[in-house]
Amino acid sequence: MYRVRVRSVPPVVLALRRFPNPRLTGIGAGLFAALTMFVLACVDRLLFDSSELVYGLLFLPVSALTALWVRPADLVTAPISVPIAFAVGVFPISGGSEGFGGQIMGLVTALAVHAGWLYGGTLVAGLIASVRKVRQMRARRRYVLARGPQGRSAAAPERAPRASAAAKPVRAGAGAAGAAARRPQRP
Repeated sequence: MYRVRVRSVPPVVLALRRFPNPRLTGIGAGLFAALTMFVLACVDRLLFDSSELVYGLLFLPVSALTALWVRPADLVTAPISVPIAFAVGVFPISGGSEGFGGQIMGLVTALAVHAGWLYGGTLVAGLIASVRKVRQMRARRRYVLARGPQGRSAAAPERAPRASAAAKPVRAGAGAAGAAARRPQRP
């Protein structure tokens, strides 16, 4: 008798499987990250008086979600869109003075001061995107190897090739001269 071994799944994995699993395009992932960071920065400004620590801590999970939710074809966009989202979101909490120049100087200063959070979130997104890409490449390699040589499935039987309509037998005397005679002449 064969014994069937049942593997129990940890409750954490079951809880994570219940989360939504959208597949965002590169632009969609960038918009998701930018809008989320902007909203979180506004909430941070209202509730926590523009706390840089709160903003930085909220940036890390947004970076991870952006890298997890981007579709496999657009994985390279996750580490690119996350720093842009950080810059969009830091604007409400930058604390610049009045006027356009003062706001820009406050934004540049906030980006320089919070570079650690910026690099950390970009690193998180880059690592997640890299791991997903490596897993995708391994799965593709396993698929190709399972297909066997010449792209056929290893379990598929060998079939004889079909004769195509272009491979008709040629009559005697219908060589190059016959082909030239059949071609329409241009005026």
